[in-house]
Amino acid sequence: MPATPFFRRALPQAFCLSAVLWCTGAALAEQADRNQPLNAEADALRYDDARQTSVFTGNVVITKGSILIRGAQVEVRQDAQGNQFGIVNGSPGFFRQKREGVDEFIEGTAQRIEYDSKADTVRFIGKAVLKRFKGTELNDETTGNVIVYNNTTDVFTVDGGGAAGGTPLNPSGRVRAMLTPVPKEGEAAAAPVAPPPPAALKPSSQLQEGRQ
Repeated sequence: MPATPFFRRALPQAFCLSAVLWCTGAALAEQADRNQPLNAEADALRYDDARQTSVFTGNVVITKGSILIRGAQVEVRQDAQGNQFGIVNGSPGFFRQKREGVDEFIEGTAQRIEYDSKADTVRFIGKAVLKRFKGTELNDETTGNVIVYNNTTDVFTVDGGGAAGGTPLNPSGRVRAMLTPVPKEGEAAAAPVAPPPPAALKPSSQLQEGRQ
């Protein structure tokens, strides 16, 4: 399951960020994933040869190269050209993939995840969260009702969905994003600023004043 493309469409109240906000250079999804075998574990499998469809249910774990997918149910379909399409349902479903040429990973969760290896996009639907990690450190995080990530262009769009897409922590359903600034070329990322030391306490010579 190479990076899954998510269908392009006009999203109301959409929020679009280019790859420049996510990395110092172009770093697309791990290209070697395309040629890796798909491995799956689940409690049950139903395979339909006529439709070339496999439905995995129960604690599903799927890997394909650097891609990791988890969900309660995953449906995988393959066309005549070998392109794979899938739907992940979970509470929530989970998707993770390494980015090409850098020690970075994209992670996303949603109630439903749709992937399309032909278009090379991933679509997160319902309480969607998309994160970028540098190594093990969280660098960026975006939340919304629908997030569509295109691995070919390294661009994603986010639809907040309004109150209908709200959560207890975000009842308005507005898009929320935390983006770490990109260092300038040749400049190291800024180190966290240490808090100033506490002020030194000194005895007061006036503490006895006013006492009888």
